[in-house]
Amino acid sequence: MLAVLWQRREPASAEQVRKRLDGPLAYTTVVTILSRLHEKGVVTREKQGRSFTYSPVDDEPGLAARRMRAVLDSEHDRDSVLARFVSNLPARDEQALLELLRRDPAEG
Repeated sequence: MLAVLWQRREPASAEQVRKRLDGPLAYTTVVTILSRLHEKGVVTREKQGRSFTYSPVDDEPGLAARRMRAVLDSEHDRDSVLARFVSNLPARDEQALLELLRRDPAEG
């Protein structure tokens, strides 16, 4: 469902999402899943008439970053977790991380 919302790049109703999904899902199933995503803070919703339209809070990389942050936040020994994470990165990813850390925060 997130893939549909990311592709649309504009708010979508549950029915609009359902129509773009592969396979026959009931409207109520789509509403339930979108409601759960809203409860988890993954999508926002706005009242449109008698229903809602939904938009993703983040793009795909942003959602992955939120998940990584949530895992890190749930750990007691953050320094050890980060050290282990970095030590297991492929060289290319480690280099990319170093470059990001060296970048001026004003650059974004």
